[in-house]
Amino acid sequence: MRPRALLYRLRSWFYRRDVTLWYDPRYRLPLSGLESGAGMEPRRADFVAWWLADSGAVPRSRRRTPRRISFEDLARVHDAELLESLGHPDTLARVFAVDPSDVPVDEVMTTVRLACGGTLGAARETLRTRAPAINLLGGFHHAFPGAAGGFCPVNDVAVAIAAVRAEGFSGRVAVLDLDAHPPDGIAACLAQDPDHWIGSISGSDWGPLEGVDETVLPPGSGDDPYLEALGALLSRMPRPQLAFVLAGGDVLAGDRFGQLGLSLDGARERDLLVAAELDFVPTVWLSAGGYSRRSWRALAGTGMAVAAGSLAPIPDEYDPLSARFEMVSQKLLPGDLGDTGDITAEDLEEALGMRPRRQRLLLGFYTASGIEHALFRYGVLEQLERMGYRQFRVGFDSAGLGDRVRLHGEAEGQEHLLVELILERRHVLGVEVLFVHWLSLRNPRAQFSDRRPRLPGQEVPGLGLAHEAGSMLARMAIRLGLGGVAFRPAHFHTAYAARHAFAFIDPERQGRFEALVRDLATVPLLEATRAVSEGRVLLDGRPYAWEADEMAYWLRESPSEPGEAERERERVRFTLLPEAPPPAVRAPAPPGAA
Repeated sequence: MRPRALLYRLRSWFYRRDVTLWYDPRYRLPLSGLESGAGMEPRRADFVAWWLADSGAVPRSRRRTPRRISFEDLARVHDAELLESLGHPDTLARVFAVDPSDVPVDEVMTTVRLACGGTLGAARETLRTRAPAINLLGGFHHAFPGAAGGFCPVNDVAVAIAAVRAEGFSGRVAVLDLDAHPPDGIAACLAQDPDHWIGSISGSDWGPLEGVDETVLPPGSGDDPYLEALGALLSRMPRPQLAFVLAGGDVLAGDRFGQLGLSLDGARERDLLVAAELDFVPTVWLSAGGYSRRSWRALAGTGMAVAAGSLAPIPDEYDPLSARFEMVSQKLLPGDLGDTGDITAEDLEEALGMRPRRQRLLLGFYTASGIEHALFRYGVLEQLERMGYRQFRVGFDSAGLGDRVRLHGEAEGQEHLLVELILERRHVLGVEVLFVHWLSLRNPRAQFSDRRPRLPGQEVPGLGLAHEAGSMLARMAIRLGLGGVAFRPAHFHTAYAARHAFAFIDPERQGRFEALVRDLATVPLLEATRAVSEGRVLLDGRPYAWEADEMAYWLRESPSEPGEAERERERVRFTLLPEAPPPAVRAPAPPGAA
């Protein structure tokens, strides 16, 4: 541990900073293709807010709810043409790298304006209290006065600075941009600000930026060179009266777009060093970029560093969504979900032959209203509403293989099938499990395009709710007293999405899957799953056909024998054949030709 980080940690033992946390559940963008397309974790702000509260790092009493930024405040920085363009789905689709059909404009702009309102609210509060403030969505540093940039529709930092200037603040502002990419938009937006300093450490060289003290590190620099460069940058930073820190999670090794290669420990030490340097300076900490499934851990670590000077790691096994769903499940009584035994009017009509009999219970326990209530309590219906669906309806029937449950929702006067499941109780390795024969998550309002290509087996684009579906199925299995959840992935991308919780029951099959993931790691998921489906993947030089074997998520100790997964993984090698060029199209013969 470096001396400054140690100093800040020692200080935290004597007092606790009254950090405020700015957060709203609507910080999650309602873009169903965002996770698969950009590799972003759309639940990042939720995960961090839950962890900081559950761990006690930032109590719920210190949480603040932002208000949507006004267009008057946005207009202090941005051109009218840009602000008008944000009302069009095509503009927002370009900003967030999704298809326009996937963009509910009003809800996306609600998220954007809440994030900007959070940055401004945090700036006002830290100026008043001198205690740090953390906004869990913000740091949109690629937005220019007249143009949006990558994942940055407007520039919340510049807007907040302009607003507090208009309210009378005249001190020096420092912007410490520790995202993996240069602060090009912030530099342009602050060009006319009377007293500011911008410092940056980047892993991408976009050329010189006027007015920015920028250090560009080579790809894969890692912790030590980064922290050495940070110490030098902090020594050059003038003492500000207000600071903004963009604590980007895209500095982590394995990030899709960042190249700096930091560990989680290195990112935590980064934040401790900065917090020590800015001690007693009014400071707003912002999430900035992050394009890996670990990016939420970096941001949660920022909160722990700023609030308590903590170096404590977040447990590897901690899954924030599972932990949240477990808490919600404990509050759901059996009567909220299953048959209470009360006779309804529908029951009497069926008994009298006045209406056809329906399947009343799913898996012998859940009622349709109980499933709908659970979807509401787990937040799934709220997310579907933000995507544009209303008037939800749950129904059951028998599909031969098991019980089928369907969720329908209305949009623009038409009812759509959104979720379809076929479930049964089945014994696997002597353990009764919840077996999923079929799971389809459908967003029929979205369209396939170059930005969102069709995956093998898809009829319409997905909802981006696979993690929620998996966690709900686990809670169902627990409530029914079952030992796990199992299914057969029909495609590589299905198994890939489930790999963090599920494993193939056959250890050797698991080893081959792990080898396949390893050997196709540099190939985008869409290309990899297509290649497997099309037979363009070789196993030890021979054509490989996807093995749709059973995968399981065990809720108790796995009944599988200690297997050969590791040995099989190291034994086999997969290679990818190039995609065959399209066949030449022969020009049609002219009329009369032989």
